[in-house]
Amino acid sequence: MPPDACVESRGSDAAAAAGQMSWTGRLGVGAARRWRFVVATWVLLAVLSSILLPFQLGRLSIPTTDMADSPARQAAALISRGFPRLGSEQMILAFDSPDLPATDPAYQKAVSSTARALISQAGAGTVLPVPKVTGQNPRHSYVSIGVMGDEAARQRRLRSLQMVAYRTAHGTSGGHVRVAVVGLTPVLAELVHADVNDLRLVESVTVPAAFLLLALGLGALGAAAVPVVVAASAILVSTGTLMAISLMTRVDTTMLTVTTSIGLGLGLDYALLILLRYRQARARGDTPYEATAQATATAGTTVSWCALVVVATSAALLIIPVRNVRMLALAAMTTTCITLGAALTLLPALLPRIDRLLDLGRLRRRRTGPGVSRTHRWWTRWTLHLMRRPWPYCLGALAVLVLAAVPVLGIRLGLHYDRTAIARTETGRGLIQMENDRLASVTLLALPHAPGAPPVDTTALATALRNDPRVALTGSLDNGTDLTMLAVGERNAPDSAASAALLTRIRQVASRVLPAGQPVLIAGPAAALKDLTHTAVTGLWQVAAIVLTGSFALLLVLFRSVLIPLKAIAMNILAVGAAFGVLTVVARGTSSAGQINVLIPLLAFALIFGLSMDYEVFLVHRIAEHYRRCGDNTAAVAHSLQHTAQTITLAASVMIVTFAGLLATHRQDFQQMGLAVAAAIAIDITVVRIVLVPSLMRLLDHRNWWLPRPLARLLPGPGIARQEAGRPASHHTAHQTDCTSPTPTPTGEQP
Repeated sequence: MPPDACVESRGSDAAAAAGQMSWTGRLGVGAARRWRFVVATWVLLAVLSSILLPFQLGRLSIPTTDMADSPARQAAALISRGFPRLGSEQMILAFDSPDLPATDPAYQKAVSSTARALISQAGAGTVLPVPKVTGQNPRHSYVSIGVMGDEAARQRRLRSLQMVAYRTAHGTSGGHVRVAVVGLTPVLAELVHADVNDLRLVESVTVPAAFLLLALGLGALGAAAVPVVVAASAILVSTGTLMAISLMTRVDTTMLTVTTSIGLGLGLDYALLILLRYRQARARGDTPYEATAQATATAGTTVSWCALVVVATSAALLIIPVRNVRMLALAAMTTTCITLGAALTLLPALLPRIDRLLDLGRLRRRRTGPGVSRTHRWWTRWTLHLMRRPWPYCLGALAVLVLAAVPVLGIRLGLHYDRTAIARTETGRGLIQMENDRLASVTLLALPHAPGAPPVDTTALATALRNDPRVALTGSLDNGTDLTMLAVGERNAPDSAASAALLTRIRQVASRVLPAGQPVLIAGPAAALKDLTHTAVTGLWQVAAIVLTGSFALLLVLFRSVLIPLKAIAMNILAVGAAFGVLTVVARGTSSAGQINVLIPLLAFALIFGLSMDYEVFLVHRIAEHYRRCGDNTAAVAHSLQHTAQTITLAASVMIVTFAGLLATHRQDFQQMGLAVAAAIAIDITVVRIVLVPSLMRLLDHRNWWLPRPLARLLPGPGIARQEAGRPASHHTAHQTDCTSPTPTPTGEQP
């Protein structure tokens, strides 16, 4: 690529040597000089992570639905205190036989023996038979068992309870009766095993695909291997850090998936941007150490700001009072910081040492001198064409984004059991069996009363609920002290819309037939999922407000402009809307009831916004740099687009491949996340970054850089463009580019 400066001379080398180099440049120079120490440190961290990883994988917890002070949690705690033997979660033993009816003595013996065996287990509470409901298969039988302890304790006890139930039912019946343990914890626990296997599959697909893409884009196998090594190191150390965290607190497989996806995507992205700047400097004649300093001082500064944006958008998720969401935010922030550290230290330490290996396995002839590649000429022609006709392309791109976003108006959010992922497990089989028998879940109503007072009369409430076609059965119980409980057997799955509607109906009926002022607390899987859904939807708007405000503030400081942050936010909102429009259309044909996991918009919005800002910073940074040196907005937009479009396209393509790999998993929420992020990046790079942003900046002209005087006095310096001023000393021959012409004078190799 040609130089970025309007008039670039080696005289600027002295300024860099005088200490005007950015902190990233100084860090890169230090890493290159102390390369043995840097490489040894990363190798040591990688080895420690590799040792820790196998031992801690078995300690991964289930994806939690736990929320501090949620109504369902308060109800469960109240029932657990009032009826200690009922436990904090009621699981269902789903019995089945291929040849024996439930009334057969051998079948009944297997059921009673299994119940007695479980009662003797630590953490097991009361075992109660579930009455038969209308339409139930005659070869099916159900028993309720209370499991005590918090979510972590229930997960630890689950495996032993399952093994005792399986062995007892099979042994007592001679293999004629089998049993499945069904409940929120068992369902989520099955996802752990599916997640680990899916993660290995994703890595085996995405890493080779990303390497092939890099090799084609960079033109050499040696150069393509460098970002892969950096990303692999970041992933290994990030997962090791996650496993270390698991020694102190619960870490689930969703966090592991987020860590590997972000580590791979950002690791390849950041290393690629720095590597391309390094190759440009080498093509101009800089020595390997000078090129390293130049690359880390320029691209290193850019990726640092990009990482800051990702960390900031991820941090917005910390306001959501859901432990799982907060831990995912922590995983994203930690991985981004470690990945940035690898790009700014490990990569500069390696580049001068492996300089001669970068051309190993070249896939195309090296271009030097005045020639330019065919791809670069295409980008030049496109840039000139766009600069001459900004209005049609601006309006056309806006129309495409708006039309793509229209389906999002019909988006359906919810939380559902991922039946596809657990279909072949015993828990999955039991879940489907219960749903087919129309006894899909149990909801508990806690009705506290004054100590010593008579039990709350639930007759009218129970009668009204039994008349509801969504209710299979009811049963009441009082602890003789201060709590009455009404159990409601539901015909619909707890993750269904009918179950959520029934909870609303229960509250309406209870307020009408129970004594005035009687507290009603609802516990159970349906109540827990409804609370989580409500919290996620409410939190989405809070997260969006924080992300938008934070992004505006960062870009305002970065570019010293008011319109550029406003434009960036508007463009990203359109891109996110278009991506979720695509996801909504796909979900209607693939997921249960056309629903999108309610946590996906929350997580994807923060992640997509952070990643989109990466490319905004990279492109507009070049425009700002050129404009402040030359003063010609059109020339700056044209120059920057033709010199960054190929780089941004390659980096975005790698990111798309990374997140598209999640489509190979069996979990629908992972597939939805992968599709949302991949579609957003594809839309961003094709419609927004290559068409809409440059055409808008061409139309806004000098108004792009408008900054009110009061803000100008408050904000520091000339922003990020200042970081590009210095280059390390190497040569004395001046290279020039024309400020007024968008057509460059190419120099060196085109990456």
